[in-house]
Amino acid sequence: MSDTSKPPEKDDKLSSEDYAHLIESYQLHSRDIGFGKIVQGRVIKKTPTHVLVDIGFKSEGVIPVEEFSDPKVLAELRPGSPIEAVLEKSDKDGTILLSKRRADAIKALDALEKALAHGTPVTGVIKGRARGGFTVDVGIPAFLPESHLDLKPVRNPDHYIGQTLKFRLIKFERKGENAVVSRKLLLADEREKKRQKIFSQIAKGQRLAGTVRSLTTFGAFVDVGGVEGLLHISDMSWGKIGHPSELLKVGQDVEVVVLDFNEKEEKISLGTKQLTPDPWEKIGEKYPPGQRFEGKVVSLTDFGAFIELEKGVEGLVHISDLTWSRKLIHPKKVLALGQQVVVQVLDVNPTGKRISLGLKQATPHPLETLRERSGIGAHVKGTVTNLTDFGAFVEIEKGIEGLVHVSDISWEKVKHPSEKLQLGQEVEAIILNIDVEKQKISLGMKQLEGDIWEEFFARTKVGDIVKAKIVRLTDFGVFVEILPGIEGVVFLSELDEKKIEKPAEAFTVGEERNAKIIKMTPKARKISLSFRQAAADLQRQDFQRFMEAQDPRMTLGDIMRDQLSKIPTVKREPKKQEGADD
Repeated sequence: MSDTSKPPEKDDKLSSEDYAHLIESYQLHSRDIGFGKIVQGRVIKKTPTHVLVDIGFKSEGVIPVEEFSDPKVLAELRPGSPIEAVLEKSDKDGTILLSKRRADAIKALDALEKALAHGTPVTGVIKGRARGGFTVDVGIPAFLPESHLDLKPVRNPDHYIGQTLKFRLIKFERKGENAVVSRKLLLADEREKKRQKIFSQIAKGQRLAGTVRSLTTFGAFVDVGGVEGLLHISDMSWGKIGHPSELLKVGQDVEVVVLDFNEKEEKISLGTKQLTPDPWEKIGEKYPPGQRFEGKVVSLTDFGAFIELEKGVEGLVHISDLTWSRKLIHPKKVLALGQQVVVQVLDVNPTGKRISLGLKQATPHPLETLRERSGIGAHVKGTVTNLTDFGAFVEIEKGIEGLVHVSDISWEKVKHPSEKLQLGQEVEAIILNIDVEKQKISLGMKQLEGDIWEEFFARTKVGDIVKAKIVRLTDFGVFVEILPGIEGVVFLSELDEKKIEKPAEAFTVGEERNAKIIKMTPKARKISLSFRQAAADLQRQDFQRFMEAQDPRMTLGDIMRDQLSKIPTVKREPKKQEGADD
C-alpha cells in the first residue's frame, strides 16, 4: 500500500533546488556588492533607535538613527521611502549594519570632486565660528575664511550662522576630507556676469526696477539687476530733504531712471525725481506774482524763512518781508518749523528756480487797520521812543510808531524836541496823516490845544496893523512872528519906502515893528505883511487925528503955513567964486 500523504518526488526535488538557488543567489549578490559600498534600499520600518531597510539581501539592513545628521530627513522617512547607505558589516545573527552618514560623505566627496573639476558652486550651511572664519557643512565640514564671507567687510558676521548659502570650492583633498570654500569669489563671479549683462542693455533715460541696499548721508545705493548704482540725495526729490531715510529704507523696492553710466568705472547714476515732471517748468503760470498761497515752513535762517508751496517748490520770505515792523525781527521769533502759513508771491524766477514770497503782504497793513479803526483826527496816547532834530517818534501801538514833527510839538517855536519832550514820556497826540505806502504816521501835539491859525484868521482881516517881531532874515525879505506860532513874511518891496536889497543891513532879529496885513491865505496858512504900508497908514491916521483936533475955521493954507513954520531952516554956504584959492 502506497503512502498518499507523501509529496511527490518532483515537488521535493523542486523545493530543494529552489532553496539551493536562493542560497547561491544570496552569496553571489553579496560577493558582487561587498562591504564599504553604497547600496540602494527601501525603508521597511522606523523605530526610535533604528531604521530597517530592505536592500535585496536575505537579511534586512539596519541604520541607527544617529546616522542621520539632519533630523528633518529622518522625520520624513516612511515605509517604502528610497534610501542609500553604505554596507558596513554583518553580525553573528546575520543582521547587516548600514551607515547613512558614510553614504552621505561619499556622495558629498564625489560632488565636491566634481565641483572642483568643473568650477560649479556648492551649497552648504554655516554651522558656527572657527579660528579665522567659519565651519560650513557641504556634506563634510569645510572651512570658510571670514574674509571670503562677502565682497565687502561684514559688520556682524555671526548673523550668517545657520544660513544656507552657495559657495565656490577653492581647495579640496579627498583623502583627508579637507575643503576650503569662498562665498566672496562666487559673488564676484555672479556680479561680473550681471555687470556684463546690465551694461550691455543699459541706456540713459531707461527705467529700471531696483532694491535699496544701503543708505548714506549723500544718497542711496540701489541694486539694479545685480549691479549697484548711486541714487544721489539731490536726485531723489524735487523738494529739499535732509537725509535719504526720509524717503527710503533698506530693502525697499524702487523704480529709478538711469541718468548716466560708466562701464569702465562700473558706475551708474540713478534718479527718482526725474520720473515726475519738473514742477518749475510752468512755475510762473502756477504761482503768479500778487497771488496768495498756503505753504509750510521748512527752514529758518538768519536772513529769512523757506516756505514749501508744494513738493519741490520752495520760496524765500526775506527777513524784511516777515512783518510790517520797521525793526528786523529774527524769523525764529515769528515762525516755527512745520507751521502752515499764507504768503503772497512777490517775484518768480523760473530760470534760477527762485520765488520771492512775502508774509506781511498776505495780511492787512497795520496802518490800514489803524486808518479804518481810528482815522485822521483821532486822539491817541503813546510813549516817546526816540528824539531827533526833526521831531519825536511816539509808539501808539505795539510795532506802530508815529512822528511828531518839531513844528507840531507846540505852537511856540521849538528848535529841538528835547525842549518839550523826553524819552519814555507818555504823551497824547492827534493823528494828522496816515501814509500806508510810505508806512508813515504824522502826529500832532499842539493841535490838542486848538488851531490858533483858524482863530487868527477868524478875528483878523486884511488891512489890520499888528505888532510883528522879526525872527528870520532872508534874501527876499524877513519873517516875522505875529503871535506865538503865527508867522508871516514881509517881502523886500514892502520893507521901506526906500529900496532895500539886503535886509540884514537894515533890520535885526528880535526887532519889533508895526506891520500891515496885505494878504492872507487861510488854507495854506500864509500871511503877507508890509512895514512900508503900515508906516504910511499910521502917518495918515496921525494926520487925521490932528485934523480932527484943529479949529474948523482954519484953511488948508493956514495949516500948511503952520506946519512949515515948524520946519527948521537950513543955512547954505555961499558958492566959491571961480578961480578962488582952495
